[in-house]
Amino acid sequence: MFARIRALLTPFLALLFWQALADSGWVSAYLLPAPLTVLDTFFRLYASGKLTLHVHSSLFRVFWGFTASCLIAFLLALLVCRFRPLEELLTAPLALLRMIPPLAMVPLLILWLGIGHATQITIIVLASFFPIFLNSCAGLRRVTAAQRELANSLHLGWRRYYRYVLLPAATPSIVTGVRLAFGYSWRALIGAELIAASSGLGYLIIDAQGMQRTDEVIVGILTIGLIGWLLDQLFSWAVVRTLGRRFAELRA
Repeated sequence: MFARIRALLTPFLALLFWQALADSGWVSAYLLPAPLTVLDTFFRLYASGKLTLHVHSSLFRVFWGFTASCLIAFLLALLVCRFRPLEELLTAPLALLRMIPPLAMVPLLILWLGIGHATQITIIVLASFFPIFLNSCAGLRRVTAAQRELANSLHLGWRRYYRYVLLPAATPSIVTGVRLAFGYSWRALIGAELIAASSGLGYLIIDAQGMQRTDEVIVGILTIGLIGWLLDQLFSWAVVRTLGRRFAELRA
């Protein structure tokens, strides 16, 4: 109980400082609207349906992009760890691609895919692929020689070996990679929407900036942070419920 109260103390003090700064007149209301003004703008955008539309667009993109990234990255990690020649073949291209910021691909993706869902989903895949892939590879290689010998002595088929030996050993690393990847995908999506989108929370911010509506910009920023935090907490809760209490530290 007290831990939750302490967790809310810093945001509460930040709001008080924000309100005091707005009331002091030291900062123009155009540059920094008061918290109550921002709250009123939030309800106005929500009542008009504009905020809901942009939130829906962003969630749609992040869901499909992140799902595709998880499937591609995990399956490729399984293949790379299973076939040594494939790992040698892909090491250099993947290392090069990992060094390229996903947002640097936006101009090229616009030429190829246009301004729409496909561009943003591709950016999400590029941003979240490597945390999942690298952590999955590290986890899959965590199986010890003793575990492999035990599996051989029990004559486990490849399905039982993957189910009872390989995946349990790799799960902690995979979960860590997935959680990191979601944060990367959410931030990359917003960045892509700032540049190449006609809807979404990133577009809401850049459109409000063009209209010189600082209050709407702040609403967009706070909405991004709040939704990202809620989704991260939902993911942590789902992991604890499905994989057990030994993953309870993910709630932090």
